[in-house]
Amino acid sequence: MSTAVLSIGSNLGDRLAHLQSVVDGMAALGSRIVAVSPVYETDAWGGVEQGAFLNAVLIVEDPACDGHGWLRRGQQLESAADRVREVHWGPRTLDVDIVSCRDGAGELRSEDAELTLPHPFAHQRAFVLVPWLAADAGAELSGAPVAELVARLEEAERAGVRPTHLSLDRQGHRS
Repeated sequence: MSTAVLSIGSNLGDRLAHLQSVVDGMAALGSRIVAVSPVYETDAWGGVEQGAFLNAVLIVEDPACDGHGWLRRGQQLESAADRVREVHWGPRTLDVDIVSCRDGAGELRSEDAELTLPHPFAHQRAFVLVPWLAADAGAELSGAPVAELVARLEEAERAGVRPTHLSLDRQGHRS
């Protein structure tokens, strides 16, 4: 069994619909949706001037999927949302990042050209860690409790992740 933590974000178009498309798409591809975080509005990260993102975290399982399989699924869903890769860390309809992936033997590691696992910057990004902690209070990244990683972030980084009244539905309906 492979379990993946996916960080999803959108700051173009119908942001909530783009996020919901990942929940729906993963389920349609045969993944079991284990947990879905609340939706947060977050400041853009990376220094490119752009609008705020909606972000969430999904925890998904599929016995037939490994890290590269999760990557392919994420890219397929980005493509379906007309994701364009013109500016690094620029605005996008949909971003699906594999933060962490586990199998029965523990956390998977990858350092090839296509996929780095765990995500090399996840421990620095409140827009990943805060929703992940909301989805799984006992989450760990490379042996470190996510709650501790959140506590180590600067207050300004944590303040850039704001709760919303929006939510994603594991059953295919948004609210």
